[in-house]
Amino acid sequence: MPTRSLARFALPVLFALALAACGSKVTPENYERIKDGMSQEEVTAILGPPAETSSLTILGISGTSSSWTGGDLTVTIQFVDGKVRIKSMGKAAAK
Repeated sequence: MPTRSLARFALPVLFALALAACGSKVTPENYERIKDGMSQEEVTAILGPPAETSSLTILGISGTSSSWTGGDLTVTIQFVDGKVRIKSMGKAAAK
């Protein structure tokens, strides 16, 4: 009977882990879909909500830096006046 209890516990955990791994929108393919001039809303529709965001306004020009992490990738996008201006993708920082 202990084997059956272990299976009842392990199968849902493995299923949840598999879903989490497949659920990341931070992929090289989605990164390539991000184009200069896209709005923050368009980017969020592709990558989901960012993990981190910081904003700054200087002389009437607003800028936002947002980053998304999924798996071992991090995507960082700089928005100027709400539009994509610079994007980068690299390995996520080790925890």
